[in-house]
Amino acid sequence: VSEQIASDPATYPILKEAEYPEAYAHINRIVNNILNSGKVFYKDKFVWETKIIHNDETLNAFCVPGGYLYVYTGLIKYLDTEDQIAGIMAHEIAHADRRHSTDMLTRAYGITLLLDIVLGKKQGLIAEIGQSLLTLQYSKDNEREADDYSVIYMCPTEYNAAGSADFFVKLEEAGLVGKTPAFLSTHPNPGDRVTDINQKKTDLGCENDGKFLDRYNDFKASLP
Repeated sequence: VSEQIASDPATYPILKEAEYPEAYAHINRIVNNILNSGKVFYKDKFVWETKIIHNDETLNAFCVPGGYLYVYTGLIKYLDTEDQIAGIMAHEIAHADRRHSTDMLTRAYGITLLLDIVLGKKQGLIAEIGQSLLTLQYSKDNEREADDYSVIYMCPTEYNAAGSADFFVKLEEAGLVGKTPAFLSTHPNPGDRVTDINQKKTDLGCENDGKFLDRYNDFKASLP
């Protein structure tokens, strides 16, 4: 999937790290804070490579199996604080770490067919499977688990562990819920998610509440 995305710059105009080193230093710091929380099971087994997609009109982030993370400049610029983007990245990390995509592939294609591909047979299906991952829609149970684990991952960090909830609040206040944001095209409407995320933070006794507004403004200023 990462190869497909890299080969399609018209759809996925990825910023080059050599040209925007400061922006990548910010996003990599944020992601590494989450990965180093001690709570990510596949922290040392997946790639965990983050790319920034230059599209200011798209409010989205996603992660594909193996820890390839993508975040749009539109989402980064839309948010206000570093803990908000950290919460969303933690949510996407959870989809990979909890193996939601691979579980869905197993149900869709069957373990025998997937093993044949791994063993070098039926290579023609790789592109089809890659494309299916790009249009994947997670179940509500997957989304709830990713919400929960975003808090679990964030709790030991310097961030407000319920950072992702503030994003949903922001969307609701702007009247954007259920309308155009790409992030919600593959994610159910917030509903009780804000309450559940905040409750999870309370249940875990997360004490840090860092938002890092100035640092986040520096991040946004480093983008084109």
